[in-house]
Amino acid sequence: MKNKINKLSKIFIAGHNGLVGSAIVRRLKFFGYKNILTINRKDLDLRDQYSVNKFFKLKKPQAVINAAATVGGIYANNKFRGDFIFDNLSIQTNIIHSSYVNKVRSLIFLGSSCIYPRNCKQPIKESYLLNGELEKTNEPYAIAKIAGVKMCESYNSQYKTDFKCLMPCNTYGPNDNYDLLTSHFYPALIKKILIAKKENRKKIIVWGNGKAKRELIYVDDVADACIFFLKKKTKESLINIGSGKEKSISGYAKYLIQKFGLKLKISYDKSKPNGTPRKILDSSLARKYGWKPKVDIDKGFNNIIKSLQS
Repeated sequence: MKNKINKLSKIFIAGHNGLVGSAIVRRLKFFGYKNILTINRKDLDLRDQYSVNKFFKLKKPQAVINAAATVGGIYANNKFRGDFIFDNLSIQTNIIHSSYVNKVRSLIFLGSSCIYPRNCKQPIKESYLLNGELEKTNEPYAIAKIAGVKMCESYNSQYKTDFKCLMPCNTYGPNDNYDLLTSHFYPALIKKILIAKKENRKKIIVWGNGKAKRELIYVDDVADACIFFLKKKTKESLINIGSGKEKSISGYAKYLIQKFGLKLKISYDKSKPNGTPRKILDSSLARKYGWKPKVDIDKGFNNIIKSLQS
């Protein structure tokens, strides 16, 4: 099956209202793509196989980027375990299979670095998948995403499809979720610091001991990776997408406090989980194909502040 995706190709973005999906739509428009297909959740339940296949049959997308998922931070992953595994298995299965049935030329399936074992050798290579136990707090989400990776690999093998799986590290940027319970750690830190600033508080409380290390990537870099690999023929189905930069949770908190020009103490709630001790991706495969991130953490922070003020 030939790829040949160009700026006139009909590209369906599933999950276009989310953090990554909205960035993909924005970047596609920036690069001059003319035929972007989206649909709201109320008009299409991606968990419904019949409706998804009917949509694909009617709209006939030539390319698909699946940024649709039930996502959240450590609390949401652990609290809504059933929702996370059912929703994500259903959404991705329907999209991947409908893409095959309706002869989609190229598909990008987005996952997360949490698919890798909890105590993985660092930096994490794609080959480390399934080499150890997962982090318990996000196991249902990770298992769903691993199933998506293996489904794409299996369809590529049996049906000669061009389905690629991109696994970004922790992604942040405009249109993020800032809910203190369900968000990821970085927007949660930003929200806590903004509340402390508004209410003249002297400290913020950080979950866990602050020692867990995380790699961050700006959302536009992830979006650009999706567009880049949508058009790129690769031998591998699974490709890591990371910035190569990491800090401890404590380090990020101190960085943000300094960026906001505040003097705040950090208190650690050690009754809350730390999550995976460390997860920095080896993104050398993506770089070998010619992709690399462009937005550093300072520029990313400035862009977030602009988006929050607009």
